[in-house]
Amino acid sequence: MCGAEPINCFPVLVNILSNTFLRLFNSTARIRVWNDPIHNLHNPSVGHEVFFICLTYMLNLAAGLPPLFAVSNMEDYKVKSI
Repeated sequence: MCGAEPINCFPVLVNILSNTFLRLFNSTARIRVWNDPIHNLHNPSVGHEVFFICLTYMLNLAAGLPPLFAVSNMEDYKVKSI
């Protein structure tokens, strides 16, 4: 009943237990449980959005780090620590 991956076993176990409890109470209803944890990765637009968010972050980081090093070196020069 369970696949090789442990992430698939919990929904199957919940389904078995839920249906067992329903049968104990003489119910004809059934509960269906499925697992689709990463369904958005099949959509290519999500990959593009994540790429552009990371690219924007990296460009901002690259633009902000050189002035930080320059200011640090100027402060060291002013106090003559070099």
